[in-house]
Amino acid sequence: MSGERHTVAVDVHMIAVRESEKGPEVLLSRRAGNVYAAGHWHFPSGHVDGPFEDVVTALVREAYEETGLVVDPGDVRAAVTLHHRAPAGGARVGFFFEVRRWSGTPKVMEPEVCDAMEWFAYDALPEPMVAYCRAGLDAYRAGVPVALHFQEPGDTIGHDPAADRIRLVPAPGSGSPRPGKEVREFAEHAVGRIATWTDVSWARMESRVWRAGGAEGGTWYVKVHQNERFHQREVAAYRGWALTLGPAAPRLVAADAQLRAVVITAVGGRPLHGATYTPEQQRHIFHRIGQLAAAIHTSAPPRPAASLPPAGKVERHLNGARPHLTLGDEDFIRTTVERATGLPALDAVPTHGDFQLRNLRWDEAAEVLYVIDFERSEEGPAVRDFVRLSDAWHGRPDLLAAVLEGYGRPFTPDEEAHLMALSVMDAVSGLSYGTAHGDPELVERGQRTLARLRAAQRL
Repeated sequence: MSGERHTVAVDVHMIAVRESEKGPEVLLSRRAGNVYAAGHWHFPSGHVDGPFEDVVTALVREAYEETGLVVDPGDVRAAVTLHHRAPAGGARVGFFFEVRRWSGTPKVMEPEVCDAMEWFAYDALPEPMVAYCRAGLDAYRAGVPVALHFQEPGDTIGHDPAADRIRLVPAPGSGSPRPGKEVREFAEHAVGRIATWTDVSWARMESRVWRAGGAEGGTWYVKVHQNERFHQREVAAYRGWALTLGPAAPRLVAADAQLRAVVITAVGGRPLHGATYTPEQQRHIFHRIGQLAAAIHTSAPPRPAASLPPAGKVERHLNGARPHLTLGDEDFIRTTVERATGLPALDAVPTHGDFQLRNLRWDEAAEVLYVIDFERSEEGPAVRDFVRLSDAWHGRPDLLAAVLEGYGRPFTPDEEAHLMALSVMDAVSGLSYGTAHGDPELVERGQRTLARLRAAQRL
């Protein structure tokens, strides 16, 4: 193309982050005097000073000139690059950098253009705030490398939740940092404008989950189920027996069957999977797990005759699991399943279906145990919920005793036999699925479960 090349101004922005008791806080300054956006809050920022200054050097210089902070270039981290167009039509490219280490205490160094400087939590940002700055912060929190923020004529300089012009550009090979337009509109219809989307899905290609931060505060989770069955199960659980758990479970805010999407409230705590506690703390937590399991299983009257899955289903899984079976595994699997066919049927009760440490969250300060993820919920024998949990008490009879004490009773002999059969079936299913989908974690769990059950049988 002929004609003059398009040129834009280049500026730098410092996202100085400190940790507080309430969580992360960012440093903002209020513009004042005869400057653009006077009275609005903004990051400490400035322009690159000519063609011989690089953006990191510019950031270090501007940080000192505006705040008095001395920042080592080695402590500057790339956050996001934002292509911005102001309401009047002027365009620029901003480099936003995260800084978590510095020397000195921030203070107003240029009172003629800045009249205040304070730390703010993400969910308590001041108003008015420059829309350009807010877009950079939202993109940084979303974890994308690049974002676009092209404002329209008539848009305000200050951030307006009703005029959200940000477009996030994900990194190569990454999942979408936020869901598609229809899911976003569904979620925002339920809870209001969402400023930040963070993909918190499990690595497996199954249901997608995002943590959604409201523009005016608040956090929710938005989930798109991989199939209609999972969607129906989760919605039915939230609208039914999960309500009896009180604060121990999230609440359903909205559901859309066509999108297979739900919006749910956030719960506190952190996952028990990978967490470290003293033996005494572990026993206390496992006692609470038993109590929570009992609350689930007694949330509705029992129904008679919950039988085991048909043997044909086990045969299908065996075909996919064979590459990872050891000598004697197949005979053990067949024998266990055949014995189970003669077991008395157990009462069917509400079950979580994926009751394991990764779906349990413990809030130590509040002494609250939460359970999440109900997409595998269905009626079945109560021991179904102890299949994946039993790995957690292997070799720790004190933890099993704590669970059963919290549960209020021991397993009956029939339940023990059902638990063995269900554990074998779950292991084979995991091996088959993990083999077909290249999931080494599921394969390892299936092998570990079979080895544990075979060793217990030999005792």
